[in-house]
Amino acid sequence: MSTVHEVKTPNQRLDSWKEIAAFFDRDERTVKRWEKERSLPVHRLPGGARARVFAFTGELSRWMHSLDPSAEGAGPGNSDSPDASLDPNANSQVTEPAAARNVANDVAAPPVNSRGPWRAVVAGALLLVFGTGLIVVISHRRHVLAAVDERSSAGLPARTPDARPADPAAQALYLKGRYFWNRRTPADLTKALDFFTQAIVRDPNYAQPYVGLADCYNLLREFAAMPSEEAFPRALAAAKKAVELDDSSAEAHASLAFVMFYWNWDIAGAEREFRRAIELNPSYVAAHHWYATYLMVLGRLPEAMKEIERAQELDPASTAILADKALVLFHMDRPEEAAALLKQIEAGQPAFFSTHKYLSYIYLSKRDYPNYLAEAAEAARLSQDNQEMAIVRSAEQGFKAGGGPEMLQNILQVQKKFYAEGQLSPYFVARTSARLGQNEEALRYLQDSYQKHDSFLLSLRADEALVSLHNHPSFQKLVAQIGLPPLP
Repeated sequence: MSTVHEVKTPNQRLDSWKEIAAFFDRDERTVKRWEKERSLPVHRLPGGARARVFAFTGELSRWMHSLDPSAEGAGPGNSDSPDASLDPNANSQVTEPAAARNVANDVAAPPVNSRGPWRAVVAGALLLVFGTGLIVVISHRRHVLAAVDERSSAGLPARTPDARPADPAAQALYLKGRYFWNRRTPADLTKALDFFTQAIVRDPNYAQPYVGLADCYNLLREFAAMPSEEAFPRALAAAKKAVELDDSSAEAHASLAFVMFYWNWDIAGAEREFRRAIELNPSYVAAHHWYATYLMVLGRLPEAMKEIERAQELDPASTAILADKALVLFHMDRPEEAAALLKQIEAGQPAFFSTHKYLSYIYLSKRDYPNYLAEAAEAARLSQDNQEMAIVRSAEQGFKAGGGPEMLQNILQVQKKFYAEGQLSPYFVARTSARLGQNEEALRYLQDSYQKHDSFLLSLRADEALVSLHNHPSFQKLVAQIGLPPLP
């Protein structure tokens, strides 16, 4: 009887040292030693020493079969026959375990203090659009599971003729990753991350999967699936690696620009990278889209509108681009047009999360509290964020009891609770405080946000909730410290 557990799925994925050890009926210490001394094919998702490990039963089985049966401690007992249920060709996608072990080093991030498992919901990130709608979930919506010669129509940069050809299997894995990345849910982003990692395993010198990793980490942060201080360094490392491997990649430069802006607060550097991406491929949708939101945050609204309209021309079916166009319209003091565009999107795609978030923001700014509550509740339902749902429930109770002022007081109370627990950015507490006219308290929370290097703070200059603070010297000093353009 084999000591290897029966595997019903021919190529099952094992997601921890515990599961890998159980596959062999050994302890974790033994299988860790096998990885180190005998090249047991264990893979790691990028991100430093504590990166999550995974393995495939097909690879483990082939590794077991490749061992010298007389080697002491090399694997399961010598008298055991291999498990016939394991298909030796089941995981032909990943065949380079040594490369997999190098993935973490290629895009290693500095050590960070995680606030818990990165798949857990962290309240501040999903309140992102509730706050301003400025640091947005941005995408070109085309599914890119298409032939390579269709890349231009999908908004992806064409390969230069002299570019090093990638391994075909790595390209296929990359395109699968892009498919899941476009689906925009934490679960799908996790799948995308795995496919991009497998592509790097197949071809460690292929730049595009590193771009995919950077884009995944940026969205995992925005979807509350990973804390910013953990996601951004990984995104930065991956984007830099992509540029290092292929300086002609518009995607690499655009992804680098995104993280340079929101994590490094390098405004000039981000603009340089955005422009470089557009220069390399004027038809790359995401470069125009992300550059538009960058310009919007800086208050350069006519330029932002020009870029978002160019992105819309390139990908007219993209709901994300249309939604962000509505945000630009709102900040250009055209709220009716913005709301009408968002309602149009909502009618066609009622489950599109960002539409409800953006509408809730617009209605709150207009003090249309019933519509604000309706849209905020729908956004919370779609996001399945218990903390945001708690805020909405408290807001509803406050509105019933005493209208808008009581609603805002209830929101502030719940936000302060989450903030005290380390689960909410002080930026959002500052916004609600400012709406209630508590300007000194708002400034204190904004200063705390600055000390924490909070990416939400980049919305400071354009955030309508903070307009009452514009003439305060402390606010103007904060704008200058961040490096944002001075207020008019």
